[in-house]
Amino acid sequence: MPPLLAKALDLARFAWSRVHMWAAPNLRVFFHARQPVAWLLAAVIGVGVSLAAIAFRLAIGAFQWPWLGDTSEFVATAAQAVPWYAVLLAPAAGGLVVGVMLERLMPGKRAEGVADVIEARSFASRRLGFRTGLTTALISALSIGSGASAGREGPVVHLGAVLATAISSRFRLPAAGNRMLLAAGVSAAVSASFNAPIAGVLFAHEVILGHYAVSALVPIVISSVLATVLSRVWFGDYPAFFVPEYQITSYWEVPAFVLLGITCAVVAIAFQFALIGSDFVARHVRIRLMWRPVIGGLAVGAIALAFPQVLGVGYETTDLAMRQRLPLDLMLMLVVAKTAATGITLASRFGGGIFSPSLYLGAMTGGAYGLMAASVFPDMASSAGLYAILGMGAVAASVLGAPISTIVIVFELTGGYALTLALLLTVSIAIGLTQAVHGRSFFHWQLESRGLFLQGGAHRRIGRQLKVMDVMRHLGEGEEQEPVNVAELEAWLTPQDTLESALRRFDETGRGRIAVIDETAPDEVVGFVHQVDVLRRFTEELIEANVEEHR
Repeated sequence: MPPLLAKALDLARFAWSRVHMWAAPNLRVFFHARQPVAWLLAAVIGVGVSLAAIAFRLAIGAFQWPWLGDTSEFVATAAQAVPWYAVLLAPAAGGLVVGVMLERLMPGKRAEGVADVIEARSFASRRLGFRTGLTTALISALSIGSGASAGREGPVVHLGAVLATAISSRFRLPAAGNRMLLAAGVSAAVSASFNAPIAGVLFAHEVILGHYAVSALVPIVISSVLATVLSRVWFGDYPAFFVPEYQITSYWEVPAFVLLGITCAVVAIAFQFALIGSDFVARHVRIRLMWRPVIGGLAVGAIALAFPQVLGVGYETTDLAMRQRLPLDLMLMLVVAKTAATGITLASRFGGGIFSPSLYLGAMTGGAYGLMAASVFPDMASSAGLYAILGMGAVAASVLGAPISTIVIVFELTGGYALTLALLLTVSIAIGLTQAVHGRSFFHWQLESRGLFLQGGAHRRIGRQLKVMDVMRHLGEGEEQEPVNVAELEAWLTPQDTLESALRRFDETGRGRIAVIDETAPDEVVGFVHQVDVLRRFTEELIEANVEEHR
């Protein structure tokens, strides 16, 4: 062999060995995590969720038709053309059907939503049931179609997560893969609902996963893009709102943007208090579940007699605020009316979300603020439509606790990127003040009302998610049978105690092993839990969470 050829072959073998040494471990991880399967399933999920989102919107229109004679989103206009008793009674009639469905079909006696998706992502034992998910979607479509004041995006997000779970559960993916596909379903739902693919990707990371990771990006983007394509084929490639011409007149308006952020924070804080307070009152009213939506529907219908703009999703009225077609006094009254109607709707167990109402309140707040600013500084103030857009982002971000994805959603909803500086400033101030008062988003408040605290980081979640039963050694299975007098025990645990409480008990007693007693038979020791086992399991779970968040 010629020396030159031999040298070239040696160099090629050396280069191949280096490439193999570098790439082989990464490829092993890639295939071990079954990433190719996840990518393929993400495409299936994107298509399926988009079709489901389209069907959900059509179902809302179908439920509107019997009492409005209209299937479009122009609910307020259509409501003014029907008899007053139809406006009053339609939400109650829909509420009666919703109440029967809640009693007979829903295990938890409520429609599920985004908070349940976050819970399913955080706790492997929490599964999103397919039948429950479809029933929730039907209840939500009926609720919104009959005039209940709620958003359609939350139910679609839940439906997307349910479909993603149903598809991924048929394949033996790692836990991290299942969580990625859950987020892919959510991303597809947001993208299809808003025609906003970038916002869908960011929302899935920010709200559902709670972190950004490259490994999760690909399946989430695949799902989001395909869902958006199908949605645009059906509905057309248009933003959700048609925004008139606007501009930032002067940088002297920056103080006005700051003040708008403070104003939006007040509205967002009051809105969350209204939702929490109405739910608290409803829980303490003893009445059969079936009648709750009926009474709530009558209340919403009564409000709609004076303000038909509160019915349904409210996108028509939101659009009018951005186009400066509403008077100042009406926008101020609608802030109060919509807050009351949404609080009553959700407390009455109607299905629906809070994103659309948050956008609505933000548009009313910003639009009213813009009109007042223009009356005080006519030569400096930008259009009221600009302030309405800023208000939408500020209130929605504050309520959802998702500033980045909400900012992008507003960009994609309105097609306006020239307001970047103003939107960033207004949203950041509003969400900062809201967090200072509430300390959490509405979704996390819902979870904490169920005893689930997820904002303390991965270590807190793991400590509260895992139970003593997950690490204990049963008698006869790693522990020798020995007589134990429960009355003489200085410390003990139960199988349902959390690892967090177990570690605290080890620290308090200084022991390395603690007896576990049966909850149903307190005099019986069923095993022991060792401190080393608790620490080992806790560390393994923490490492796995850290790897998932950074790979």
